[in-house]
Amino acid sequence: MSLTRRAVLKSAAVAVPLAALPTAPALPASARGLREPVGIGRLADKIEAGMAKYAIPGVGLGVWYRGREYVRGFGVTSVDTKEPVSADTVFRIGSTTKTFTATAIMRLVERGRISLDRPVRAYLPEFATQDASVAARVTVRQLLNHSAGWQGDYFEDTGDGDQALAKYIADMTKVPQLTPLGKVFSYNNAAIGVAGRILEVVYGKPYETAVRELVIDPLGLAHSRYFRSELTGFSVAASHNIVNGKPVVEPSFDRVPRGLHAAGGLISSPRDQLRYARYHLGHRALPQLLSERGRLAMQSHPGPGGTLFVELNGVGVSWMLRPTAQGPLVVQHGGDWSGQHSGFLFVPQRDFAITLLTNSESGPALVAELFADDWALQEFAGLNNLPAVPQSLPPRRLAEYVGTYVAQQIGFDGKPEDITLDLAADDGQLTVSLGGQVGSRFAFYRKDYVLALAPDGTPTHTRANFVRGNNGRVEWLRYGGRLFRWHPAGSRQSTSSVAKLHTRVL
Repeated sequence: MSLTRRAVLKSAAVAVPLAALPTAPALPASARGLREPVGIGRLADKIEAGMAKYAIPGVGLGVWYRGREYVRGFGVTSVDTKEPVSADTVFRIGSTTKTFTATAIMRLVERGRISLDRPVRAYLPEFATQDASVAARVTVRQLLNHSAGWQGDYFEDTGDGDQALAKYIADMTKVPQLTPLGKVFSYNNAAIGVAGRILEVVYGKPYETAVRELVIDPLGLAHSRYFRSELTGFSVAASHNIVNGKPVVEPSFDRVPRGLHAAGGLISSPRDQLRYARYHLGHRALPQLLSERGRLAMQSHPGPGGTLFVELNGVGVSWMLRPTAQGPLVVQHGGDWSGQHSGFLFVPQRDFAITLLTNSESGPALVAELFADDWALQEFAGLNNLPAVPQSLPPRRLAEYVGTYVAQQIGFDGKPEDITLDLAADDGQLTVSLGGQVGSRFAFYRKDYVLALAPDGTPTHTRANFVRGNNGRVEWLRYGGRLFRWHPAGSRQSTSSVAKLHTRVL
């Protein structure tokens, strides 16, 4: 998922090395265990190098590989306290929460209480959106596969009471419809909020209680909670901002409005996250929440495809389904919040899973190296991303993409704000500018699909794509899973600042 302080351009910006971090000690070789596979040692080395390069104080890691579990912490929970990160240190997992919401819903699907293909109004009769026809037709499945078509970044703070989610959904009429229902993938936090409200209405208890009783407690996830008040006695990873290239504890990052819990509010540990991954891999030794058919249904029948940092076949029941050059499917999520960024993926055909949690605003750089790039997939599963060889295009071919692209989000205060990107042709590629400053470059590798590069050409491991309308012309840029509407160059004033982009959750 993702919410605040997650820039669309973050993956490019953090590719530039930050100040070295002296407070993230390397894990001694003796601590790794002499019997560990070589790949685990290489992974540990890569994590330690990334922590130093990107100024990440602490990392939690979980890996399932060759029938064994590898769980550990690196560095410290806080640069102030210097408490070591452990396998049970808790981090906010951001949007991976969406898959917990969907798993709980699937339990009610199997009990016959929810149908994925029934309209939302079968469960929320008063549900309304800006486009009344969409509110009447949108299904539960379309909420969970991100094809509802309305603006997804809606982050209004509706308080901390048990009615927070109901209030959040009641204000959905302020969210504009962008694309036709069911036709286009666009990452949608707001849609998952609606799904969470369905869960609590049908189950008859607040959303957080429903997920605890349907998923967290049955799986034995002892270090997974929604409320900070429940973390007494836990090792907790503090959130860090980056100031002058160094990590600084930032308590203000801890605030997550309760109305956003279904989309990204869960706090969890590396050990719990790996156990959860093993359940979705189909390990029979764990409690079976769903039938085999129900579990696999979450990982199949994707909706519309596109990109969300990597190429996607589409989204199943909340799981992002990622193709590989060799064929086996990667099932993926991950999430972001202010100062807390994580990755999560598993490969059913290889019985492999990896989860990584970080406690710094610079965390996306390391997450991208391990979850968008194919290093970890190649090392542990023998798989690669679909090929993407950058091409240099002539000006006449770049011309149709040049222009100003605008996305909108609704902030904590309920007010909309624009995020504006200016794309210009330059030496066979496109420059991407924010507030007049070049933040990244786009290099095409096939029609309408681009690799995002840092301004100096350094890969960021991020892919994006352009979406055409019915007339065949470019209508949208899909970047970070969000849709930016095209406007002719110079037709809109570029007013967004980098600070405004730091209000996203993925």
